[in-house]
Amino acid sequence: MGDLEVHALRGIDMEIRKSDFVAIMGKSGSGKSTFMNIVGCLDVPTRGEYFLDGVDVGKMNKDQLAQLRNNKIGFVFQSFNLLSRTSALENVELPLMYNPKVSSHALREKAMKALESVGLADRSHHLPNQLSGGEQQRVAIARALVNDPVVILADEPTGNLDTRTSVEVMDIFQQLNNKGITVVIVTHEPDIAAYTNRNVSFRDGRILKDLQVEHPRKASEELLLIPAISEEETI
Repeated sequence: MGDLEVHALRGIDMEIRKSDFVAIMGKSGSGKSTFMNIVGCLDVPTRGEYFLDGVDVGKMNKDQLAQLRNNKIGFVFQSFNLLSRTSALENVELPLMYNPKVSSHALREKAMKALESVGLADRSHHLPNQLSGGEQQRVAIARALVNDPVVILADEPTGNLDTRTSVEVMDIFQQLNNKGITVVIVTHEPDIAAYTNRNVSFRDGRILKDLQVEHPRKASEELLLIPAISEEETI
């Protein structure tokens, strides 16, 4: 901004390995958002290098970055970012429409398979306003999965959800991670970070801590202890 240069990240060195499940933590201004934007190929570093699946991102143009994002990265947002007048199935199909290798028949098939993987096959034709917050987040996760990405990036994926629904979402992420999918989430909640295998804390643009979680919480077991909310309670 003018003559002011802000170092959002300061010489960090970090590797995220295949099948990692990483929580990125830190206060506002710590650098975690800039880090996630670089990992997600939304920004490129002004200095240094970033390799995604062996590709040097810093040498790519905007069109190449857009293609890389669509083919290798699945995004999940706190606010879901679903198209309101479009069904769950059609929302999941959207990333495939930018993939010329996918036929119209395969597009529908892959989208339905992604919805099945998050337990929403029976809600495929519902609009977002006909779904609960947790179901909308599941649609967003299915949309992130549909192009078979090498990594899923989730920005505060449980921020707008109640306790049980948050655990349900983390259970989905744990299931996906157990299948070998790399998952990176930003969260302010230590309780949510405890479901991951690795916690990385940022402060002032630097990595403050990078710790393995020896005994991650198991969401599937905790769901057995949290009562489901009945329809009468939600009215």
